[in-house]
Amino acid sequence: MPPMSSKTVSASRVTLADIAEGCGVSRATVSLVVRNSPLVHADTRAKVEAEFKRQGYVYNRGAANLRQGRSSIVALVINDLSNPFFAEFAAGVDEALGEAGYAMLLGSTSESVARQQAVLSSLMEHRPAGIILSPAEGSEAGGVAGAVGSGTPMLLFNRDMGGCGWDFLSMDNQAGARMATEHLLAQGHRRIAFYGGFQVSSSCRQRRLGYAEAMAAAGIAPEPHWLIETAPTRLEAARQVAALFANDPALTAAVAYNDAVALGLMLGLAGCGRQAGRDFAVTGFDDIPEAAVSVPPLTTVATDPRELGRQAARRLLERIAEPAQATAAIVAPVRLAVRLSSSPPL
Repeated sequence: MPPMSSKTVSASRVTLADIAEGCGVSRATVSLVVRNSPLVHADTRAKVEAEFKRQGYVYNRGAANLRQGRSSIVALVINDLSNPFFAEFAAGVDEALGEAGYAMLLGSTSESVARQQAVLSSLMEHRPAGIILSPAEGSEAGGVAGAVGSGTPMLLFNRDMGGCGWDFLSMDNQAGARMATEHLLAQGHRRIAFYGGFQVSSSCRQRRLGYAEAMAAAGIAPEPHWLIETAPTRLEAARQVAALFANDPALTAAVAYNDAVALGLMLGLAGCGRQAGRDFAVTGFDDIPEAAVSVPPLTTVATDPRELGRQAARRLLERIAEPAQATAAIVAPVRLAVRLSSSPPL
């Protein structure tokens, strides 16, 4: 077997200098490519990236963070990875972080506070520059603070934990649910339920409040059994449809907590001899991509989850750059997208 050339370098030890020599540019230029700098010409970037692949170079972000004395990682922890809303939100976060030269670590808690604590503790081992957290149901600020410490910049999304001192980004939950309810009332519905979610969640409380405001303005006092709690998932919403009509078969419409719940409700209606958009009206909240192509297309409160993700990332990066700035509570506007699921009563 011939002796190994002194120029042969194992993939695990490829350096920026090796890449620079391999493609005939300076080490500084290679470093700029690694940091995604806009100062590098596109042709030069392509040549360097091709050399990365040829030599099997893998960027050691942890070592770079130690050299630079700062982290280029941001953690995103969401409560329901199965919800398409959060897939869109995560895509927006990743886009904005990438543009700023940061990488995203993703964790999911599946609505478990215990799992959330474990995920946060594990992510903190990577020393992220900051965290975006959509809290699990029942989260408390003390538990979250204990997992991440006091020095890590944090932004909460969608669910507030009250007086925690972290930045908070939410949709206008109250106004959105009020608009959806007002739409159903304008269609002629009077016996309207609020379906899904748990009252312990701040977002659910706000959406219920918007629903109650619109009903009160129409002179209608909702019956207690018009408020149906379910996990905010499609399958659980479909399973609980019978409970919607158990005490009041005369209900003609429902404001659903979110689109996943609305789509589950629409599936479950068939088992009760009803059809969304024909003899029972349904509205959702989020406007996930599937909402426009469901059968029937879902009337929903449009929130633009991808833009919300970008907004969350930009706000967290501002906090990372200026840790002493005042805490912000941002409420993003929403709009109603009217489709065929919210027909007038027969």
